[in-house]
Amino acid sequence: MTLIVRTLRPESPSDTEGFARVRRACVPAMLATPASVRYHVARTHPDAHYRQLIAVTDDGTVIGTAQVGIAHDSPQPGQGYANVYVHPDHENRGAGTQILRAAEAHLAQHGAREVYCWALDGDRNLAWAAARGYRPSRSAHFLRLDLTPDDALPPLGPVPPGVELRTGADFASDPQPLFALDAETAADEPSDIATELTDYEQWLAEVWNNPLLDHALTSVAVVDGHPAAFTLAHTDGDGRYSSGMTGTARAHRGRGLAKLAKNDSLHRARKAGIRVAYTGNDAGNEPMLAINNWFGYTFDAKEIRHVRTLGPLDA
Repeated sequence: MTLIVRTLRPESPSDTEGFARVRRACVPAMLATPASVRYHVARTHPDAHYRQLIAVTDDGTVIGTAQVGIAHDSPQPGQGYANVYVHPDHENRGAGTQILRAAEAHLAQHGAREVYCWALDGDRNLAWAAARGYRPSRSAHFLRLDLTPDDALPPLGPVPPGVELRTGADFASDPQPLFALDAETAADEPSDIATELTDYEQWLAEVWNNPLLDHALTSVAVVDGHPAAFTLAHTDGDGRYSSGMTGTARAHRGRGLAKLAKNDSLHRARKAGIRVAYTGNDAGNEPMLAINNWFGYTFDAKEIRHVRTLGPLDA
């Protein structure tokens, strides 16, 4: 069987549907649809030099994917990422290796000195990463919550005095206050790659207008007229929900506002027919892990981040 590794063609339904299918099979918690795949190609910042790579068989079946780019919003230059996934039914054919080689060459051409990638936990995957020069770093957990039982969620409690719950749709005319809150909370998230959200227009393009973002199910806790905590809700139109980001402004932490917003969002999602909710947390993010444990999320998968320093022969 011949494999071809090439850049995804966003105008091709077989490419975008195949990309989304592989991602759903490998990491169900990371929602993907053909529309979101096309959108990322069109709207990711040009400084990211973003590419979606696919491994395609003789008959046109997409069996492997990668999201590849430069972390342009990091204060530290020269950091790239290449997240490679191969469909479980098509492993041991060399697709992952071919995709990774193409990804590293692309990143080296655009100035990357280090490449970060995620590997699903398991002896085979970790050995694969190590054999290609990647060393393990931090880890993250994907969690799953079945929303179908009657008692799936903790009951809705009273909203504290001075706090108002709103939806993302309430900020449709001016989402800039949510951008400010997202920028503050993202800066405090545990990560190997620091993030600085400073470009409002790009945030609108990549986050706010993302076809996965459900404004109606996004919940915002407002204090004195300003967003104090929020949870961004992603949905795929097929009964799946994922927390895109949950956080609280520094001045309001310790008041349970993130839990309040997330509970409100999940209850409304369940009422809207969502059957399963996913979330992901860095293993060191103890406050959010505690919140998700309170909701009843259970372990779904673990990924370990790896990094490799590129050399002159990688270009």
